[in-house]
Amino acid sequence: MAPVPRPDSRRARPLGRLARVDALRGLAMVWMTVYHFVFDLNHFHLVRPQDFYFDPFWIWQRTGIVSLFLFTAGIGQALAVQAGQSWPRFWRRWAQVAGCALLVTAGSWWMFPQSWISFGVLHGMAVMLLITRWALLRGLRGAWPWVLGALLIAAGPLGSAWLQAQPPGPLAAALDSRWLNWLGFVTHKPPTEDFVPLLPWLGVVWWGVGAAQWLQARAPGGLARPAGPLGAALGWLGRWSLSYYMLHQPVLIGALTAWTWLVGRA
Repeated sequence: MAPVPRPDSRRARPLGRLARVDALRGLAMVWMTVYHFVFDLNHFHLVRPQDFYFDPFWIWQRTGIVSLFLFTAGIGQALAVQAGQSWPRFWRRWAQVAGCALLVTAGSWWMFPQSWISFGVLHGMAVMLLITRWALLRGLRGAWPWVLGALLIAAGPLGSAWLQAQPPGPLAAALDSRWLNWLGFVTHKPPTEDFVPLLPWLGVVWWGVGAAQWLQARAPGGLARPAGPLGAALGWLGRWSLSYYMLHQPVLIGALTAWTWLVGRA
């Protein structure tokens, strides 16, 4: 991959809102909300017991939500670098993501002390954004995002399968620990409420990079075109995705807590 020019804040073109990317991100937010609402209902014993950790239906729901979220992150990062986004602007957004990741860790420690989140989707995104921006500035374009993305997606499960086939030892113990399990080479999923390791998920981000570059080359400006009334509503949600992500669970849990308290007193 050949180096490409680095962003220059004096020549950077402002990156306007991309209506269709916002709508896609908003769709991920709606899907996530439905998933978390059922998860919370299950936590409060208000629905028939659901196994969110081993039932394939819920595992695939989560996989789809995280994939869509990270795919749009890859699209956004590719377009931001293409538009010449400055480093200060990048660091401001990155600090928001990383700061919210720390808040998620603190909140999960309080609510789920035995399965708190040490490397969830926001933690993963903070690391993946750094790696992806570096790769884009080194020339991640053409077929490379697709090929390397596929290799990264395959590397996670293949590496874990190889590790599981080995006799238990210090390497497996180290990679299974919270200090290193974020890499994605684990013998088992750690006891945590959210786990989005570098592998395979960085590959999904890079597929988003490839999709953005492919679409921009064939239909410049297409991602910024209006997406219709439903798309506009989803786009509004997508524009505030980080704030919504941080607020939706406290609101849902607070509402269900109030509901169970009122029903209990009735």
